[in-house]
Amino acid sequence: MTRHDRVLDRERSLLLVIDLQEGYRGKLHREETVIAAARRTIEAAGILGIPVVVTEQYPKGVGATRAEIAEKLPAGAPRLEKTSFSALGALAVVEALARLGRDQIAIVGIETHVCVNQTVHDLLARGHAVHVLRDAITSRFPLEDEAGWSKIVGSGAVPTTSECALFEWLVDAKAPEFKAVHKLVV
Repeated sequence: MTRHDRVLDRERSLLLVIDLQEGYRGKLHREETVIAAARRTIEAAGILGIPVVVTEQYPKGVGATRAEIAEKLPAGAPRLEKTSFSALGALAVVEALARLGRDQIAIVGIETHVCVNQTVHDLLARGHAVHVLRDAITSRFPLEDEAGWSKIVGSGAVPTTSECALFEWLVDAKAPEFKAVHKLVV
């Protein structure tokens, strides 16, 4: 079945987890909600066999990926260091995306107005269908979060949520992974 680009397809999708690192613990707007949505999405991607790529912004200074995020990563999910705000400024990320060959990129992470924003715009410029999970992105401050979100959506990214993404990836309640994924949202 051919699906519209504004609907995620698990065969075309990749989940990009941007900078959910220890150094931001306790500093994020809507932190508990965002971390829960990111964990749910990462776990579902693992169940559904959707590739996951993780970035870490200057981990020497900001720390590694948060433990509660890292524990949900599928085996073999690359954790790639970067110093550029856009994930595409890191050659290792560009190479990982090319190697995986997925044209739909679902995004969770931080910060909405910095790394998420610049990554989304670079992905759009390269022709990807970019789906940004609103409940799984944030910034330190509400104004920056909202400004970044407005810019991202205004530029053509698809606004979505973790639950919407999970059910689009499933397609049908008859999918063999339905029960395992459904448990993540109820």
